[in-house]
Amino acid sequence: MNVFQIPAPLPEQEWTELLLEGSTRIERIISHGQTSGWYDQTEDEWVCVLAGEGELEYADGSRQRLRTGDTAWLPAHLRHRVSYTSEPCIWLCVFRRAE
Repeated sequence: MNVFQIPAPLPEQEWTELLLEGSTRIERIISHGQTSGWYDQTEDEWVCVLAGEGELEYADGSRQRLRTGDTAWLPAHLRHRVSYTSEPCIWLCVFRRAE
């Protein structure tokens, strides 16, 4: 699989699981302008924008704009949501069960 191969725009984000090994999961997410509801995950998450732009909004109202190559660390139970994505935006997300 090529992580930069982008399908035609879909009405929803596209999640592709690239690896599931032990407590670690790696996903590629492709957004085409979609946003999300609020997340309160039980896993830690590291994200990297491989292409495009995205914005994370946190429960305290702060926002973090991520451009190609930018990363963010989201510890378990950090309430956040995706408040903006470019068309397209390719995310690489690494999840691990919190210790």
